[in-house]
Amino acid sequence: MAVFDADKDISPGIVVSVPFFGGILALLMIGVLMKKVRAAPRGEGPQLFIADQIAEGAVAFLKTEYTYLLPFVVICAAFIVGILEGQSGSPVDYSDNKGGWQTTVCFLSGASLSALAGWMGMKIATETNVKTMQAAKESLNSALKIAFAGGAVMGFYVVALGILGLVVLFYAFSMGQDNAPEDGSTFDPDMRDAIRYLSGFGFGASSIALFARVAGGIYTKAADVGADLVGKVESDIPEDDPRNPATVADNVGDNVGDVAGMGADLFESFVGSIIACASLASSHAEIALPFWVAGFGILAATIGFWTVSTKDDADQSELLHALHRGVYSSSILVIVFTIISVEILFNGSKLGYKFFACVLIGLIAGILVGEATEYCTSYAYTPVRSITHAGSAGGAATVIIQGLGIGMISVFPPTIVIVLTILSTFVIGGLYGIAISAVGMLSTLGVTLATDAYGPVADNAGGIAEMSPDVEDYVRERTDKLDALGNTTAATGKGFAIGSAVLTALSMMNAFVKNVPFGCGEGVESKFCLAENMLLTDPYVLSGIILGAMLPFLFAALTMLSVRKAAGAIIVEVQRQFRTIPGLLEGKEGVVCDHMACVESCTKSSINEMLLPGIIAVFTPISIGLLVGAKCLGGLLAGFIAPRF
Repeated sequence: MAVFDADKDISPGIVVSVPFFGGILALLMIGVLMKKVRAAPRGEGPQLFIADQIAEGAVAFLKTEYTYLLPFVVICAAFIVGILEGQSGSPVDYSDNKGGWQTTVCFLSGASLSALAGWMGMKIATETNVKTMQAAKESLNSALKIAFAGGAVMGFYVVALGILGLVVLFYAFSMGQDNAPEDGSTFDPDMRDAIRYLSGFGFGASSIALFARVAGGIYTKAADVGADLVGKVESDIPEDDPRNPATVADNVGDNVGDVAGMGADLFESFVGSIIACASLASSHAEIALPFWVAGFGILAATIGFWTVSTKDDADQSELLHALHRGVYSSSILVIVFTIISVEILFNGSKLGYKFFACVLIGLIAGILVGEATEYCTSYAYTPVRSITHAGSAGGAATVIIQGLGIGMISVFPPTIVIVLTILSTFVIGGLYGIAISAVGMLSTLGVTLATDAYGPVADNAGGIAEMSPDVEDYVRERTDKLDALGNTTAATGKGFAIGSAVLTALSMMNAFVKNVPFGCGEGVESKFCLAENMLLTDPYVLSGIILGAMLPFLFAALTMLSVRKAAGAIIVEVQRQFRTIPGLLEGKEGVVCDHMACVESCTKSSINEMLLPGIIAVFTPISIGLLVGAKCLGGLLAGFIAPRF
C-alpha cells in the first residue's frame, strides 16, 4: 500500500521530519558523550598545567581567528543582499522572489553554525586529551574509549548543527512564502525557493571552512616544523620534550587544525551535498531523499559508535579494526534505512531503487577511499615501510624521494574509485544520482569524523605524557599506540573529506549550470541554457578550465610559503629562549620555558598568513563571474575540481 498517493502529498513537514529527529538524536548523543568525558578523571600534578596551557592556546587562536573573520562575514552578507535585491526581477521563472534577504539569513546561519561546530569540537578535544592520558594508566581500551568519545563529540556536533540548521531554515522558508496555490495542492515553488535560499547556507559554511582550514593548517604545520627542527634536529632532544618551548604550540596546532579546521571542512561538505542534491531534484520525493538519508545516517552513526572497543594488548591492526567496526556497522544500517526511505517516499518504485543504488555506491566508495588511504599511510602496509627501507639504504634524501613517490602514487586508487562512482551513478540516476551518492558517502559522518578527530586527542595525550615528569613509560607506550593509529585515521579522514568534496563540488557545479540564467538565443523561451553552451571548444569555457586547474597549485604554494614564514617565527623564538634562559637546554631543575610566547607568535603569524590565500579563493569565482561571465565561471569550477586529489 502506498504511503503517499501523489508526490504533492510530500509536504515540507514530511521532508524535515526524519532529519529533524536525527538532529535531536545527535544532540542527545552529544550530551551522553560529554557526560562520559566529564566524568573521567583528569589526574593530578604537572599534567593538568600542561593541558590547561594547550586549552588556553587553542581558545586564544580561535578567538583571534573569528575576530578576523567577523568583518569578512558581514561584508559578504551585505554583498549578497545587495546583488540579489538589486536585480530587476527574480532570477528564476517559478517565483517572483529575488531571495536577497532570505539567502543572507541562510549565509549568516551557515557561517555561525560552522564556527560553532569547530569551537565546540575544539573545546571538548582539549578537555579530553589529559583524560585520555590518565585513562591510559588504567588500560589501552579505557584510553581508546575516552579519546574516541571526545572525537565523536566533534562528529555529532557537525551533523547536529548542520542538519538542524538546514531543516529549520527549509521549513521556515517553505511554509512562510506565498507562491503556492490557495488550496495548498502543491508546495513545489516554495520548496524550490527554500532550496535556492539554502545555497547561502552552504556558502557561509564554506567561507568559514576555508579560513579555518587554512589558518589551522598553517598553525599546525608551522608549530610542528618549528618544534622538530630546533628540538629534535638542532638540539637533539626528544619530541614533546618539556624543555622545548614549542611543544605546547605543537599540541595546540593539532586541535585548531585537525579538529576545528577539519570539522568546519566536513560541515561544509555535509550540508553542501544535501543542498546540491536537493537543487537537482525534479520532485518532492527527490527533495526529501537527501534529507532523510542524512537523518537516518545520524541514527546509524549513533548505533555504530557503541560498537567500538578493543583489548588491552591490541596491536595497530587490531586498533584499526576496532574503529572500522564502527564505520562498517553504521554503513550497513544506512543501507537498511535507505531502503525504508525509498519504500516510503517513492512507494518502492524502480526510480526510487535506482537512487538507492546510487546511495549504496556512495557508501562503498567512501569505504574504499578510506581503505586506499589507510593502505598508503599505515605502517602496517608496504608503502610506508618502503619509506623506512629507503631511509636505511640512503639517508634523508632517499626518504624524501620515496615519500614523494608514495604520496603521488596514493592519488591513483581514490581517483579511480571516484571516477567509477561518478560514471556508474550517472548511468543509474543521472546528475541527481551523482549528488545522492555524495550524500550517501557522508551519511555516516557522525562516526567517520569521530575516527578522524580522535587522532589529535590521542596525539595530545602522548605529548602530555612526555612532558609530564611523573608519568611512567608504559603510559607513553600506550598513548604512542593510539597516536600511531591516530595518524592513520587522520590521513583516512582527509582522503574521505577530499573524495566527498569532489562529488559535492561536482553536484554543486551541475546545480550551477542548471539554475544560473543564460540566454538561449532567438526563438527560445527558456532562459536557462548554460549547459548547452558549456562547450570545451568555447574560448571562455576553456579559459575558465585553465584558470581553475591552476588555482589549487597557487593556493598550495601560498600556504606552503605561509607555513615557512610562521615556522621561521617559531624557530627564532625557540632559539632565543635556549640562548637567553640559563640551564633550559641542559634541563636544570626549576628552569622552565615560556610556552605561551611560541603559541602567541604562531597564532599571529598563521592568522596573518591566511588572509591572502583565503581572499584569492573567495573572490576569484566572484570576479570571474561578474567580469567575464557565466561560461567562464562554469569552466573555472570544472577546472578546479580536477586537481583536488
